[in-house]
Amino acid sequence: MIAIAGVIGAGLFVGSGAAIGTSGPGVLVSYAATGLVVVLVMRMLGEMSAANPDTGSFSAYAERALGPWAGFSIGWLYWWFWVVVVGVEATAGAAIVHRWVPAVPQWVWALVLMALLTLTNLYSVRSYGEFEFWFAGIKVAAITVFLVVGVLAIAGLLPGAHAPGLANLTGHGGFFPHGPGPIFSAMLVVVFSFFGAEIATVAAGESDDPVHAVRAAVRSVVGRILVFYIGSIAVVVTLIPWNDASVAKSPYVAVLDTIGLPGAAGVMDAVVVTSVLSCLNSGLFTASRMAFSLARRGEAPRPLGKVSRRGVPISAVLVSTVVGFVTVILNYLSPDTVFLFLVNSSGAVAVFVWLAIAFSQLRMRRRLERENPEKLTLRMWGYPYLTWATIVAMAALLIGMLIDPEARTQLLLSLLVAAIVVVISLARGRRRVPAELQAERVTDV
Repeated sequence: MIAIAGVIGAGLFVGSGAAIGTSGPGVLVSYAATGLVVVLVMRMLGEMSAANPDTGSFSAYAERALGPWAGFSIGWLYWWFWVVVVGVEATAGAAIVHRWVPAVPQWVWALVLMALLTLTNLYSVRSYGEFEFWFAGIKVAAITVFLVVGVLAIAGLLPGAHAPGLANLTGHGGFFPHGPGPIFSAMLVVVFSFFGAEIATVAAGESDDPVHAVRAAVRSVVGRILVFYIGSIAVVVTLIPWNDASVAKSPYVAVLDTIGLPGAAGVMDAVVVTSVLSCLNSGLFTASRMAFSLARRGEAPRPLGKVSRRGVPISAVLVSTVVGFVTVILNYLSPDTVFLFLVNSSGAVAVFVWLAIAFSQLRMRRRLERENPEKLTLRMWGYPYLTWATIVAMAALLIGMLIDPEARTQLLLSLLVAAIVVVISLARGRRRVPAELQAERVTDV
């Protein structure tokens, strides 16, 4: 279920409105192009994970393929991304719950949500899996119902429904109302909706049969993207004009209101809260496991690598949670300065992680073919040509962020944070060498 619904979050239910407003019906091309990149990256990651299952996932593979600096850097950047997301999601969920129970301050709800899922992650790995199973089930059920109702409305089979035909796709300025350029800008928004697909390979490292879990997760990616993302967005832009004001606020609620379903807004709010809780749950799990893996490889304080009798890295969970709590507090104390900086500083991490996966796969594939070809039970298609094509596509995304005035700040701040982490990793490496040489000299003596 983590594999099926891992990338379904508030970014799809709410954030997709911004992408639709940027490029109109042409947003379908943005979702398809970005989805193709995600499918290829997941195939690369699946190849490495099936051959060497590891809780550290791509961070561990980057260390083996590119060197300790790469594993350290990409691991800590990924950890940083998720602890910031935890604070953002807690705030988003609290805003909705506050509308239901306005007597309780919004910041209290944010802390309650954080505390609830912190306890879930501290109790056991199984409790995380159980929560995520039900969260994922609710999300899948909601989108499935949405798709069925939407298709019936498009076909004019609902009572009182009028089949829109292609009017909303070709009218209101056409399929590309602002030309093809905004399709690329929309891709920058879509990228962050897809980020999180790799969580399944992190979780698979703690499953009973990690190789089977990885293979199943990777093979389900294509179906997830086609049905849940492209399918549901196609329903939205077919049923409602892309420039309708309600689409920007919440496209899915707008569709259900147009169809005339009673209580649609309340139901979708509940689904969004579920998605937020799911993202919180997975964010805490993923951040803690990355910190745990870094500690076990000597790239983080040693206490973070210890586990409880239930197999939970308690220190790693608590450290990740504390940063999440601080982020929530900063959102209320300084939303336009410090909190905004934190969010922007993690904006391009998704592309950095995907690039690390691609370059790691290039090297590890050659090594596996030479040393352990029997481990290649899941292979990247068209290697190495498709791997290089994916790298070029991601480089183009970064260039696009640099050109786009709205995304440029995110890229520059993310590069700044990445540069700081890389410098720290290189400095650590230089400090290690003298120690190792000294140990060798003592041994020789």
